[in-house]
Amino acid sequence: MKLAARATAISPSPTLSIDAQAKKMKAQGIKVINFSAGEPDFDTPEHIKKAAIQALEAGFTKYTPVAGIDELRQAVAARLAQDRGVEYEPGEIVVSCGAKHSLYNALQVCCEEGDEVVLVAPYWVSYYEQVKLAGARPIIVETNEATGFKLTKASLEEVLTPRTKLLILNSPCNPTGTVYEKKELEELAEVILQHNLWVISDEIYAALIYDGLKHVSIASLSREIKERTILIDGVSKAYAMTGWRIGYAAAPTTIARAMADLQSHSTSNPTSIAQKAAVAALTGTQEPVEKMRQEFEVRRNLMLQGLQALPGITCTRPGGAFYLFPNISGLLGKKFKGHPLNSSTDIAAVLLEHFQVAVVPGIAFGNDNYLRLSYATSREQIEAGLSRLAEFTRQVS
Repeated sequence: MKLAARATAISPSPTLSIDAQAKKMKAQGIKVINFSAGEPDFDTPEHIKKAAIQALEAGFTKYTPVAGIDELRQAVAARLAQDRGVEYEPGEIVVSCGAKHSLYNALQVCCEEGDEVVLVAPYWVSYYEQVKLAGARPIIVETNEATGFKLTKASLEEVLTPRTKLLILNSPCNPTGTVYEKKELEELAEVILQHNLWVISDEIYAALIYDGLKHVSIASLSREIKERTILIDGVSKAYAMTGWRIGYAAAPTTIARAMADLQSHSTSNPTSIAQKAAVAALTGTQEPVEKMRQEFEVRRNLMLQGLQALPGITCTRPGGAFYLFPNISGLLGKKFKGHPLNSSTDIAAVLLEHFQVAVVPGIAFGNDNYLRLSYATSREQIEAGLSRLAEFTRQVS
């Protein structure tokens, strides 16, 4: 059977592929340092696991409303009001099988063939593929270290055409850790409103911010911009619940209803047990979140210091998430034991094969001069990995 064109045009997620390869090597007894994983290495907090166990014991194992149980939608609305300063009704909340699923739903109901969607490079790998799956065209705006990898009002205006439908904004950003300040978001909001655009605001890392910075949701700036915003979040990163697969979207009622209708014909409702666990996460103590955030900040500093000491590598200081995005252009064009290092993919392959260090090539995020390293692993693993990276740079000539 001939596959559909949309299926053959999809590229597999490189982050998940590399993580799977690293885990396979570990299962074979190889001591791999995995800097590719986009998930916390912490366990899900006990009170959240207990809520799931209680749901099981109570027989809460049947279908739920497609958009999520009322209790969870209310908990999401309350958490967004408290943490982001933006008010939503439960009817404007759609719970899904992860934030990635919420993004997919949003793009499917908002985009048509020929629409243009603005992506800020470096961008999370799945944005590009999901835009294509929606029949739209990704329009890439390049950013760089000099601007802190941030989209500006001027750079956004430069790429707008009559076909531009929406902008995907990610703060804190995967892979760069960039955090947008209120003034910067206000300037972008002016352009969005002036040109009647929509914005998908991916805020999955909102709880993981450092250096005293504050997360600001673009939806909180005004009633007008909130009505043009689809806010995406979930419990995966903040509560170490990646495998539970609970994400959510907060959007104007017409968008929320369309997303729920679409979901009703794809996955139906999110997992019943995981929804009860998510209620406990959002309404219970937030102390585990803060402890994890503090540890991530220590790890960030440790890895950043180590990377900045390596020849041929520079690295900016990220304000959030749990990734570093070092510039490895100083190593490109050189060789390792006769192997040419002409791309981030070449370097990532050498690191995995010869040093058992798993990283993600920057080309996966739209820039071949970088690698993405996750510090969602122990300090011991970070130190061991940095030692192996140092040995690699010593052998490059």
